[in-house]
Amino acid sequence: MITRILFISLVLFFSKNVFSQERTVLYKQVDTTRLYMKVLFPEGYQKKSEKYPAIVFYYGGGWKSGNISQFLPQATYFSKKGFVCFLVQYRTFSQYKTTPFESVKDAKSSMRFIKARGNDFSIDTARITASGGSAGGHLAASLALINGYNEDSDDLKISPRPAALVLYNPVIDNGPGGYGFERIGEAYHQFSPLHNIKTGAPPTLFMLGTEDKLIPVVTAQYYKMVMGKVGSKCNLVLYDKAGHGFFNNRQNEFYAQTLQEFENFLTSLGYLKNDSK
Repeated sequence: MITRILFISLVLFFSKNVFSQERTVLYKQVDTTRLYMKVLFPEGYQKKSEKYPAIVFYYGGGWKSGNISQFLPQATYFSKKGFVCFLVQYRTFSQYKTTPFESVKDAKSSMRFIKARGNDFSIDTARITASGGSAGGHLAASLALINGYNEDSDDLKISPRPAALVLYNPVIDNGPGGYGFERIGEAYHQFSPLHNIKTGAPPTLFMLGTEDKLIPVVTAQYYKMVMGKVGSKCNLVLYDKAGHGFFNNRQNEFYAQTLQEFENFLTSLGYLKNDSK
């Protein structure tokens, strides 16, 4: 009887004090559409006064398709390094028949949700990095640079701006000749990150393949130049002979190289220690 009571007590103790390494959280509902994010916690995670840094990932797919599994390997890696990582679902055309504007609204809603519940996730909201690839890179950059496209239900007192950006071949030019102009049209003036770089833009890591057919190298170089003009840090790293989506395959050299570059960037910002293992 005593053994049974002890066993039950231990179960109750651990259920209250040991947090699951992974959770799926509903962050937004629009009519009947429910949007979720997967949260990965560091090993040995526990709520504490010292907060964890965070990384929020947005998948690519031209605002038409994609799913949160794209950046699961990176999120898993950095959760083991002491970050709380978020993989965010957002509305895309293939699933919801929505436009890129709804995708931006969802990205902003997700970041506001995370910041509003920073204590629940035990994160330092002043050390949130937003990251994404292709159209997901656009969404990450939009959090910092685009003022419009906010959901009516959002608390606009909460800024969606992250402290840093890590962008994988991001769609940053939506103007004439840029990606998505046929869907965005003249709204590019308010929608295109390249056309909205401003003072206070967060430090950015921009990774791009030299043979990317969607994002020209000269566009990335211009982005870096404008960032410099407003006094913001932008590390542009080019990968020779790499095409669009070059970082996705965990079996190729680019996956490991971009992951290391990501880690070096976070270390330079003080989010990781130099001796991190």
